[in-house]
Amino acid sequence: MKNNILLALACLAAFAGYAQKKQVSLIPAKPSAAADYFCTWNVQGYVVSYSSTPATRQAMNEQSIFGNGKFEGWARMFAKLHKDLFLVLDDDWETPLNGDRNHYGSLIVNDERFPSVKGMSPAQKLTVLSDKVKQLGWKGLGLWICAQQAPHYKNNDDAAYWTERFNWMNKAGIGYWKVDWGQQEKSAEWRASLTKLGQKIAPNLVIEQAMTPAVLSTAAAYRTYDVENIIAVPHTIDRVGKLLTALPEGQAVSVINCEDEPYIAAGLGCATGIMRHEYNGKLPDGKQDYAFPPVGRDLKSRLDEVTRCVMWHRIALPFGINKTSVFVDTTLLHDYWIVQDRETWMDRPNGFKNAWQAPAVITRGLDKPIITLQKSDTIKPYILASKYPNGAIAIASIGRTIGREYLTPRADVTLKADALDKPFGIFGHYNSLNIVVAQPVHFTKVLAQDLAGNTPVDITRQIVHHGNRITIPGTIIDKVGLSAATKGDKSEPGMVVVFR
Repeated sequence: MKNNILLALACLAAFAGYAQKKQVSLIPAKPSAAADYFCTWNVQGYVVSYSSTPATRQAMNEQSIFGNGKFEGWARMFAKLHKDLFLVLDDDWETPLNGDRNHYGSLIVNDERFPSVKGMSPAQKLTVLSDKVKQLGWKGLGLWICAQQAPHYKNNDDAAYWTERFNWMNKAGIGYWKVDWGQQEKSAEWRASLTKLGQKIAPNLVIEQAMTPAVLSTAAAYRTYDVENIIAVPHTIDRVGKLLTALPEGQAVSVINCEDEPYIAAGLGCATGIMRHEYNGKLPDGKQDYAFPPVGRDLKSRLDEVTRCVMWHRIALPFGINKTSVFVDTTLLHDYWIVQDRETWMDRPNGFKNAWQAPAVITRGLDKPIITLQKSDTIKPYILASKYPNGAIAIASIGRTIGREYLTPRADVTLKADALDKPFGIFGHYNSLNIVVAQPVHFTKVLAQDLAGNTPVDITRQIVHHGNRITIPGTIIDKVGLSAATKGDKSEPGMVVVFR
């Protein structure tokens, strides 16, 4: 009996020691307040094999979103991230199945598409959908919005028309609007007035604008807009750089949403609007998915990078353009993709050289990093870095699109920082990342964690520390930043580092 008691006490002591040694996750448990979302447009296209735009619109219905059949249940995608994301229903949740365009802009859920709300008031219909989405764990429901009054419900008093609809949103708890094309799509005045009215009547609703950079002075969120995924890296970096400098310093307030580029979002303090989805491989008709072709980066095989960006946003929130200084490099990097059959949703002939150029470096609130290649290397990565308003710093090394390859060159990158008292987010591949602070720094422990995982590791002995300079080898970034990778996932590393 005595021996059994002693053995039990020894086991308890050993377990207690293990519990003390086990590190607590560096990622907060509380969901992010960032206005990130998953949008349904590309999954709509996938399930109908992109046979036509009308067919893609027909796919938007209740069974597709909540059903249990083949290619149904879109609202169950990205289940791990539901608390951090809005689910945005894209074009055409409000129009009849006969394609009557007079209903674009009505914001009234269509009964044919969503039979469970038939006969209800507009606010009740929205409430039912909003509640169903939240019951599945999502942060909230978002809606694609046509930039116009619906001709079928035309009101000569524009303010009254939209006031009524904002009141519906309030009652239903709708969290996000993605305001897209329509009769008013290029009207900065109309978009600004819509934003201001919405802020007054539905202050909890995030209204995303697009197409007209003049509204960066009023819009809470601004979307960089559609790009071809085979050349999306330079295209998106170029657009973000231009938006960051579109208005005189201090005038632009929007948080930029750089759509389906999670590591660009992390590196530049942007929100992300996820367009990729969980249906990998060929389309249902057996043809190659031209929106997400399995060449270059093969985005549908890169779902871990979505998780890493969204988890980073639990640590540091995307922020408005006016919150920090901006540096946009005048040196441009030139990328291109030689297009072959079914590699883009745009009309491109085989052999077309789809070329784009973008700034080599963009920073927000930080000095330009020093980028050094090994003697045998000739291709530089894009380097994006930001100091977030809460003091956290993110840096992203983004690959290059050359010919018919996506390349991930490794450089020695040196970044200046004021201090080491806040988390560092590190994304992409490096030969080494060197952090230089103004004064010699002292710490006893350095913890790092894959942003797709739950457990940090101690890398104190794997880094090099000399006075005010800390060097993190690229091999450590690869090892830790991919340690929680999903089998077969092609995402590049993404990790958080904390100095203690």
